[in-house]
Amino acid sequence: MKDYFVRATAAGAQIRAFACTTRETVEKARQAHNTSPVITAALGRLLSAGVMMGCDLKGEDDLLTLQIKGEGPVKGITVTADSKGHVKGYPIVPDVILPANAIGKLDVSGAIGPGTLTVIKDMGLKEPYSGQVELQTGEIAEDVTYYFAASEQVPSCVGLGVLMEKNNTVKQAGGFIIQLMPFAGEEVIERLEQNLKGLASVTTMLEEGKTPEDILETVLEGLDVVVTSKGDAAFQCDCSKARVERALISIGRGELRDMISEGKEIEVNCQFCGKQYHFPVEELKGLYDRATRE
Repeated sequence: MKDYFVRATAAGAQIRAFACTTRETVEKARQAHNTSPVITAALGRLLSAGVMMGCDLKGEDDLLTLQIKGEGPVKGITVTADSKGHVKGYPIVPDVILPANAIGKLDVSGAIGPGTLTVIKDMGLKEPYSGQVELQTGEIAEDVTYYFAASEQVPSCVGLGVLMEKNNTVKQAGGFIIQLMPFAGEEVIERLEQNLKGLASVTTMLEEGKTPEDILETVLEGLDVVVTSKGDAAFQCDCSKARVERALISIGRGELRDMISEGKEIEVNCQFCGKQYHFPVEELKGLYDRATRE
């Protein structure tokens, strides 16, 4: 199944909802960072959340950043997303190995530990919007749910999941976000709560062959789901050599002079996608000249 997201309403617009399938997206991130299974699961969950939250941005150039900082061995994970389903992200420590948790699952909470979730929305205003909450479980879905309630005052239910193959590639990944509008009636709330009881995990539903539309129909059974839009999702980094050149120029002539004096080619890696950019000494000299002119 190709990676994509859907947006929907239900119960006469008393509910709005999002769902996505992101196996290829998460697998590409795993390959880019050579992540261990538990970090693939953590990064994959946050990438899926980014896809769905990003598609709710209004402007073409708006950007969403999700940043987890924790006391666990991964130390932190950063994801950015736009309104078109493009997402990228990286863990600070990609190769964490932990035993399974008490129920035999990948110990995402143990990898992250206590910490914070920060959501930054850059919508072209003078200052980006930023909200931060304490992590509730470190399992990410519950933490995003808490963020919506505490920072945006929107009652929500978030489900996220990543299932790994035995060879540590990604078998399934995706998620859903359900949000109640302020005017949602008691009958609608009660029906939703009933539907959520005993709901299968996201990865179980994906393994059963359910599409994002099917997942929303399951979660919102009896609530008249109407899909309003859909779009492709993909791990996509917008790094380029030109951007890296601008970054090198910005560090100043002194730093560039030191690099040149060493007489060696330097290598710069993109944090988000792992792509390598090489700068021979002659190119560094050219950047030094540009820095002098600028």
